[in-house]
Amino acid sequence: MERNDQLHEEAEEALNQINKKTGRNMPQAIGTAVVLVALILASLLIRIDLFVLLVVVFMVLALWELRVDFATVGLHIPVVMLWICSSFTLLATYYAPYHLITMSLSVIVSIILVSISASAKLSFGNRLSLAVAGKLSNTDASARLESSFNHDGGELHHSRISHVAVSVLTVLYIPLLASCIIIPLTFNNHPVAHAIMLVFLPALSDTGGLFAGAWLGKHKLSPRISPKKSVEGLIGSMLFAMTGAFAVFFCTYDSSIWASRWWVPIVAGVLIGAVGTFGDLCASMLKRDIGIKDMGHLLKGHGGVMDRVDSILMSAAFTCALLWVTGL
Repeated sequence: MERNDQLHEEAEEALNQINKKTGRNMPQAIGTAVVLVALILASLLIRIDLFVLLVVVFMVLALWELRVDFATVGLHIPVVMLWICSSFTLLATYYAPYHLITMSLSVIVSIILVSISASAKLSFGNRLSLAVAGKLSNTDASARLESSFNHDGGELHHSRISHVAVSVLTVLYIPLLASCIIIPLTFNNHPVAHAIMLVFLPALSDTGGLFAGAWLGKHKLSPRISPKKSVEGLIGSMLFAMTGAFAVFFCTYDSSIWASRWWVPIVAGVLIGAVGTFGDLCASMLKRDIGIKDMGHLLKGHGGVMDRVDSILMSAAFTCALLWVTGL
């Protein structure tokens, strides 16, 4: 009995050390990841349109999280208009015959409409105030002190141009980059393989970086922005993404493609590992600047939707370009 209690305590201590080093509740993170993987795979196997709708839903949730995050420092983004514009952009990009032109025009129109709405600064109900209060109550005081918007606890006031600028940034961050997830679904008759590369390879890269950093991480990559990121984690991210890319290629393309494009999985792994890590650092820098710990709370063990999709969004444009240029 005492032996079992000792083993249990040692296991708990080891798990606490891993949680501390990774900055996550690992059992929760793994459970959430399993559910997300099952949901995405089910949508891909049933009908690719369901995957497109799933992307739209995740972007709508991500926009709400950004709305709350920016509101903690007094910045307003017109979330309703962003929901409408983002949904239209993503769906039109997939269903319209000229995908790239449609995406470009939709993003331009979105920027105009969102800018107008941001300067009007309309607000509906008190749900935002409640969400902001909840966010601030769960944020460490030290994080708020490090924020660029710390003004001794006083009320924050911004010019209209500030609200417009952060709203335009949101358009470029969410609907534009998310459209790069949609476009590869429309060319060269490999939508499922492209979707797996766009979504699962960045997630696999994150996993590789997480485990390599937790067990091997010695050299800090950017201690000021993200103290838990390490050079070893970056290398692990690249190797895991590369391995995943080789697996996707092996299951998708025939020998003639392999003979001429064997190098593409290597490039994809390096790109996704590097750009995904850069996306994580950008999100960490944004969180530090605003003075919050997580971008949201909707995914247990992962912070929020934005914490989960930042590397996917950032690497989507590069993966899309690589697939387009190589004719895959």
